[in-house]
Amino acid sequence: MQPIHISYFSDVLCIWAYISQIRLDELVTNFQDKIAIDYHFVSIFGNAREKLENRWRDRGGLQGYSEHVREVAKKFDHITVHPDIWTNVAPPSSMSCHLFLHAVQLLEMKGIVEPSEKMFEKATWAFREAFFTKLANVCDREVQYKIAQELELPIAAIQAQIDSGEAHALLSKDFEQAKEHTVTVSPTLIFNEGRQRLNGNVGYRAIEANIRELLHNPPDEASWC
Repeated sequence: MQPIHISYFSDVLCIWAYISQIRLDELVTNFQDKIAIDYHFVSIFGNAREKLENRWRDRGGLQGYSEHVREVAKKFDHITVHPDIWTNVAPPSSMSCHLFLHAVQLLEMKGIVEPSEKMFEKATWAFREAFFTKLANVCDREVQYKIAQELELPIAAIQAQIDSGEAHALLSKDFEQAKEHTVTVSPTLIFNEGRQRLNGNVGYRAIEANIRELLHNPPDEASWC
């Protein structure tokens, strides 16, 4: 049986995607080769500072958003958030992160790094964790290089994927797929060739139920529903 394909859209700077990572890890552990996750980025924080300052203007601006993020984080024991999140450091755009991470993904696709080591997933988590726990400006290229070096990734090879335009092409593909599936929320999980989706802060059991339904009732089989 072919694995269930899940398209997972997220923004590196999104608190809900940071919270939801543990659910993805649990899915991979429990379903292993029964699912295949295709990772994509959606630009929720593509123009982060201006967007937050405008949307939170009447609620305290970046300070108000910082308080909101910290209140959200208090509800989840498995994550930590720096008390000065989005105040001392407010990255201007997640697009720089997404471009760099796609360059790492290309290294896996080309076999420059071993795909089984899942360096793209590790790098994505490292970016999220560095921002939310250490206030690292992960949009800054030097910070990105530092994280890559800590993961023992080849910096020159990553930069080559960016310089060649190939990483840009993957990011553009994300934009096209997000538009095709009208993805406007981070995170968003899409199943069954776009016929099923889960948006935002969805609990693990709800995600699991959708997968089990697809495993037990493949989409190409007739249904009485």
